Amino acid sequence: MNALVLCWSVMAVLRGLEENMPGVIRTLRQTVCHVLQRSTACRCRKEALPGLFPGPSPWQLPADANFHSASFSETDQPRVLITGGLGQLGVGLANFLRKRFGKDNVILSDIRKPSDHIFRSGPFIYSDILDYKNLRETVVNHRITWLFHYSALLSAVGETNVSLARAVNITGLHNILDVATEHNLRLFVPSTIGAFGPTSPRNPTPDICTQRPRTIYGVSKVHAELMGEYYYYRYGLDFRCLRYPGIISADSQPGGGTTDYAVQIFHDAVKNGKFECNLKASTRLPMMYIDDCIRATLEVMEAPAESLSMRTYNVNAMSFSPEELAQEVLKHVPEFQITYNVDSVRQAIADSWPMNFDDSNARKDWGWKHDFDLPELVTTMLNFHGFDTRVAQAN
Repeated sequence: MNALVLCWSVMAVLRGLEENMPGVIRTLRQTVCHVLQRSTACRCRKEALPGLFPGPSPWQLPADANFHSASFSETDQPRVLITGGLGQLGVGLANFLRKRFGKDNVILSDIRKPSDHIFRSGPFIYSDILDYKNLRETVVNHRITWLFHYSALLSAVGETNVSLARAVNITGLHNILDVATEHNLRLFVPSTIGAFGPTSPRNPTPDICTQRPRTIYGVSKVHAELMGEYYYYRYGLDFRCLRYPGIISADSQPGGGTTDYAVQIFHDAVKNGKFECNLKASTRLPMMYIDDCIRATLEVMEAPAESLSMRTYNVNAMSFSPEELAQEVLKHVPEFQITYNVDSVRQAIADSWPMNFDDSNARKDWGWKHDFDLPELVTTMLNFHGFDTRVAQAN
């Protein structure tokens, strides 16, 4: 046992020296890791992670190591970190979770500067998912227990900068997985309709089927699903994932996704009375209002582990085409006009995606049920943007 204590002490020293002599120190550290593996081989799987810990943190302390820190229990409020928090979903999720768990227990993070309103609404920090040391310090210093990983380059934007999308969506994910496993976090990583491809069944698309996406965004999301499931089975990481349909939110700007026309149409309908759509009129895709999306995310995170039959679920609310959405908008804005100027890149992406999601497993396993259908969605969005739908319907 004294030899083990010495090995752990040596590991701590080597980690401190690695920044100055990375090649030599990494070799020595791996040797010590090998000794520790052999010394702890008799421990059961629940007491220590088997094998070398992957990524920038290649070792794991035994469960009986003595630290002066309190462990998280189910009766405590979770300490939440949201990465990529200034995107379409992060701010809304933070507001929702702060009402549930308390303002100071939910930390929003991003590499961009927040608006004054967001900065004043609750804790915000700078956090770069490509900086493993910074990410690790954030988790430790803020005693994080739940992590929602929203940092990503979306479909259309990712195709214009594949190398950046690969770095953010894949390398960043690896850092998140390693930190979450090392510190025993409950981890949520969103996936997408973009995780499917042209050979996938499209109407409906089940949870488990051929995927084969053809965008870097979709490829990275399939990678995230499989890596999360692997970490669950290999290391015991509490990984949870939902495949979101197109998400429609009233209080955020479109972020470069293929389904963003269904957000922009409301901005333009109220402001100009007309909208130019970059997809064909008949392009049917699954969609969801942001309130349903955020509620589904919390529900799957709170679901008892034993109720989950899988780690990644489809969730859905409705499915419509630009033409059908425009017809619903016309019921409230009679002068509204829609034209089509098809973007070939976005259209090819949409044509490879599901037309409708089969989310029966989510409904069966943890009771998922959506609140917003298309009529409720349109009324809510127009009212938010200052258009009085009651007056329009009366006229």
